[in-house]
Amino acid sequence: MSRRSERETDTETQLPESLSPLDMNGLGDRADAGPGPDDRLTPRARRAKIVDLVIERSSVRIEDLARAFGVSIMTIHRDLDDLSEQQLLRKVRGAATVLPSALFESGVRVRLARQAHEKEALARAAAGHIESGQAIMLDDSTTGVFLARLLPERAPLTVITNFLAVMRELSGKPGIRLIGLGGTHYEWADAFMGGMTVDTIRSLRVDLVVMSTSAITDGVCYHQSQETVTFKKAMLEVAALRVLYADHTKFSRRALHALAPLSAFDLVIVDDRTPREIVEQMRSRGIALEVVPT
Repeated sequence: MSRRSERETDTETQLPESLSPLDMNGLGDRADAGPGPDDRLTPRARRAKIVDLVIERSSVRIEDLARAFGVSIMTIHRDLDDLSEQQLLRKVRGAATVLPSALFESGVRVRLARQAHEKEALARAAAGHIESGQAIMLDDSTTGVFLARLLPERAPLTVITNFLAVMRELSGKPGIRLIGLGGTHYEWADAFMGGMTVDTIRSLRVDLVVMSTSAITDGVCYHQSQETVTFKKAMLEVAALRVLYADHTKFSRRALHALAPLSAFDLVIVDDRTPREIVEQMRSRGIALEVVPT
């Protein structure tokens, strides 16, 4: 049996009955109208958008993806084969679905691919509030990876984090004093958490903490994992200045455990795709808000 046949036999299973057609603001009805603007996307850009859509909807039919992007079904099959090999999603019979993951969070590689453009913009905005010589603390959010790439420009800095992806990004960078927070490694988050992590955090004092959150509901930040909430609360306790960055999708999600109200942060940074009514609500509550263009 060929490698391609083996892969399809292993990954293609019965389509879930709950699968709903792709809307994409009407793009899913475009097939009969011929190729659309997304034909100009590079394969890499198209695949990144596919990942975003699958994460947003949990599962998407292959034929709907083909219609949405104005490409052939065979092209979508090739895209999904590539994304499946990277473990960014799962290809089932007739559709693509989100890979099962621990708790609420997707794998780090999936999270990095999701809303990458918005995360870059948020990271640039956050970097503008960092001064040379400061000690800053970063959480396990993937937006922090984008921020870490900008930090050598602000050196010298002391950077403290529990997130291995940020540690890898900053390891060996000139002018960066890197402090890793130990504890128990949680594979699903690629981060250290637990009592040892919290104790270490509370033994420190930093100029600035920059963090994100899984969901924002009624002006409160939430996470599905209590372990995540525990170490992030400790980070907030030891920082002189507290900054939250969150892309627009965080306002349409739900999670279980409350972290902190938005009013607990000295600055909240969001992208310009955040619904206007939510922006107005935050401002009416006196939240210090920065809306960045994407």
